[in-house]
Amino acid sequence: MNKTVSFRSMTVEDIEAVMRIEKATFPTPWSRTAFYNEVVINHFATYLLLEVGEEIAGYCGVWVIIDEAHITNIALHPDYRGMKLGEALLKRAIDFAKSRGALKMTLEVRVSNTIAQNLYRKYGFEEGSIRKNYYTDNQEDALVMWVKLDGN
Repeated sequence: MNKTVSFRSMTVEDIEAVMRIEKATFPTPWSRTAFYNEVVINHFATYLLLEVGEEIAGYCGVWVIIDEAHITNIALHPDYRGMKLGEALLKRAIDFAKSRGALKMTLEVRVSNTIAQNLYRKYGFEEGSIRKNYYTDNQEDALVMWVKLDGN
């Protein structure tokens, strides 16, 4: 891959591109309205975009409330997986949360998604609790993971 990788914040104009990634990634994708509300109404939310050249290849939603950050969703278009771009996006999200004063960060991940869990562990995330029947498409449990950001 010889194209430049860059990051920026999501705007309303980016929703269609994000929806393409969302639909290609998740069995129960968020709606356009949900993303619109996150970008326009939710003042705690920032959505970071990962671009390869001029194309939006991934995104990560981060809420920062006081000193705690929550990754709401993180996804890469299938064409860009396996290139360490998900790791770059996660690192950018962690750095963003730290820059906003977050001292810890959390996320939920499917208990079956060991690839994502291994990536999160690489960045210091540890297992917290289980949210039973969290995912509405198949009632799969979510593993809640946490990391303290002051030590990274």
